[in-house]
Amino acid sequence: MRRGTFLRAGALVGLAGLAACDSEGTPSARPSGTPTSPGSPSSSATSADPSPGETAEPPVEVRPAIAGELSRDLAVPWGITFLPDGRALVSMRDTAEVLLVGPEGADVIGTVPGVVSGAAQGGEGGLLGLALHPSYPDEPWLYAYVSTASDNRVVRMRYAGSGLGEPEPLLTGIATSVHHNGGGLVFGAEGLLFVSTGDAENSASAQDRESLNGKVLRITDTGGTPQGNPFGNPVWSYGHRNVEGITLDEDGRLWASEFGEDAADELNLIEPGGNYGWPQVEGTGGGRGLVDPLATWLPDDCSPSGIAVAQGRAWLGALQGQCVFSVELDGDERGTVRRHLVDDRLGRVRAVALAPDGSLWVGTSNRDGRATPGPHDDKLLRVTLT
Repeated sequence: MRRGTFLRAGALVGLAGLAACDSEGTPSARPSGTPTSPGSPSSSATSADPSPGETAEPPVEVRPAIAGELSRDLAVPWGITFLPDGRALVSMRDTAEVLLVGPEGADVIGTVPGVVSGAAQGGEGGLLGLALHPSYPDEPWLYAYVSTASDNRVVRMRYAGSGLGEPEPLLTGIATSVHHNGGGLVFGAEGLLFVSTGDAENSASAQDRESLNGKVLRITDTGGTPQGNPFGNPVWSYGHRNVEGITLDEDGRLWASEFGEDAADELNLIEPGGNYGWPQVEGTGGGRGLVDPLATWLPDDCSPSGIAVAQGRAWLGALQGQCVFSVELDGDERGTVRRHLVDDRLGRVRAVALAPDGSLWVGTSNRDGRATPGPHDDKLLRVTLT
């Protein structure tokens, strides 16, 4: 079944601002108690104010622009993984469909069975992250993070250019909930799969190193625990609230975007065995033994989901911020923080992926139950970086 066509960039319908956010930007009352200070600037500014004792660097000129509309009328595009020929497989969160998207349009190649979408109750589960085996097509496997009636899990399906095979469970028992399901997938340089999870609204699980929730996990391509994992199980890092976006930079470092509660969304450089502080702390200043984020935002201003690294910057889709943020990366340090595509009035931005040609593919999320969709939402766009 064909979905949409390749269209040139045109008028895009925007959305009104949302209320105070929880997780992906759900309007909610703020929790009681005193939040931890973010320790980094709000994203409402076009560049980051320096922390005390720091000197602001001049911003690097970067001008992302929408170059075209890849597909439209989509059901919450979530995961994007690219084929060797430059086309991509894209997951539809709420219909469990996988689309093959290219210059000629988008075709449904299959529906993943057993997926339970949380959209009807304003939730966040469904068909989430996708990743192709790094040796594809010699190893013709498509990996997916899915929400079922009993758990979140990682499965793989045979895909050799036509339909999808039956899902084979690789990692099961990741607790599911209405919110905080995580869902990111990315293969590392050693052919091992990184998986991001949420705390499933049980914050204590994030500090439990025997739990799969509130973690970044690392597994083999068949679901086993690789040698070198810090705790002898799939856990790679812990103390996370809800990580949806994970990606590698050109040096093989792992970056993650994390939803805060009411104090600080985070951009984190993931270290093996690192404790990122949740629920004891949001943002910076957690003290010895905790890993501070590289950058933070007020959740009302950001709510970061998809992430990619290109041209020395991390690029994050902002659901509540309704834009794309970039953070200049200088080794382990943060440079300028900027907002992009604000005037294009995209609404909620979720998916962000780096294409083989150096452009970004960006997906909106205006049909996820948190907004009023515009005409032909949701959309998948091609964004050039110049």
